[in-house]
Amino acid sequence: MQTTTLRRATLAALFAFGATLALPVSGALAYDGTKCRAPGNCWEPKPGFPDKVAGSKYDPKHNPTQLNKQSESIAGMEARNAKRVANFNKTGKWENDVSKIAD
Repeated sequence: MQTTTLRRATLAALFAFGATLALPVSGALAYDGTKCRAPGNCWEPKPGFPDKVAGSKYDPKHNPTQLNKQSESIAGMEARNAKRVANFNKTGKWENDVSKIAD
């Protein structure tokens, strides 16, 4: 009774080990690279989708003001940090709240 469960456990372990070895190999062999534009440039659009997204019906057409929000907030953050550092160099005390820093 114990030998059959031991055999089953051994077979299951060997199968799992073999499956883990086969996964990387199968992934590497999935694409043969026959349609690559250049070495390493093997992207292809899915069937029914255009080669270029820009100008197609799938183009998201982002609003430039929405795209600039992050750069504006980063510029504001850097200005506040510069104020904090200047205040720290002058007073020796770090103040997180910029509104409490006297100009």
